[in-house]
Amino acid sequence: MDQEKPRSPPVNFNELPDDSPHVRAAIAALRRKTVEENLQVRQSELSDADLVRFLRCRDFDCNLAWKVLKNYHKWRTEYPEISTNLHPSSVFGLLQAGYLGILKERDPSGSKVTIYRIASWDPKIFSTDDLFRLSLMASELISRELDTQQNGVKVIFDLQGWTFAQAFQITPMVARKVAFSLTDSFPLKVRGIHLINEPLIFYHVFKLIKCFLSEKIKARIYLHGNNFAHGLLKHFPASIIPEEYYGEAASIEEVSKETTDFLMESADYLQSVSFHA
Repeated sequence: MDQEKPRSPPVNFNELPDDSPHVRAAIAALRRKTVEENLQVRQSELSDADLVRFLRCRDFDCNLAWKVLKNYHKWRTEYPEISTNLHPSSVFGLLQAGYLGILKERDPSGSKVTIYRIASWDPKIFSTDDLFRLSLMASELISRELDTQQNGVKVIFDLQGWTFAQAFQITPMVARKVAFSLTDSFPLKVRGIHLINEPLIFYHVFKLIKCFLSEKIKARIYLHGNNFAHGLLKHFPASIIPEEYYGEAASIEEVSKETTDFLMESADYLQSVSFHA
């Protein structure tokens, strides 16, 4: 009786380089899908580097990757006010105010970590579309990184300073945009959303946004309140968190400055991936 041959372990596509035969075959399959489904985009938006982002964000399931790719282009088409001018100069004031910080070090799981500070947003100067545009620019840049494609992103929202003026900007349409950007419309794995310093007046807005979120995303949202030190540091090592948030890393001001420099230096690339009607 012949002995059964040992089975080869399943291929972990996420650990393979972009030029491996398995990854190239998956890219080719996704590109064929765009032709079969007549996706109306420029060929420059279907490069290997672009398509592999969508495959990695869905662990190389071609059908799921296609869903994200289709929604990504649908979102960009439906909201040109956000996607057509991906130039950091359009939100330079937000950057200078320290609204966004992309941490230098990753968390132990390899996830990229970003911090948004609501107190730095003046709704008299910048609209919610400006906030979305900045977030989209940051996402486009970090989604180019192999480690981020493999391990996703975790977001910390510091809601200290949340005002009624800001709350009034979050209409049902804006809530829908927030939800759409988090669920199957961008090639990033959202590994966690952490809210800190959230005031009572924020919960009405949060309830509205939650209506549009998938159960998977809802399960990855953590509310830490004002006494957030213990809760936040349960999820992130102190070594990567800025000192203002009870961590041991560089100050949030330094992180924000490095982030501003990073985006400004990436202006040409961001313009190249701006939506063109």
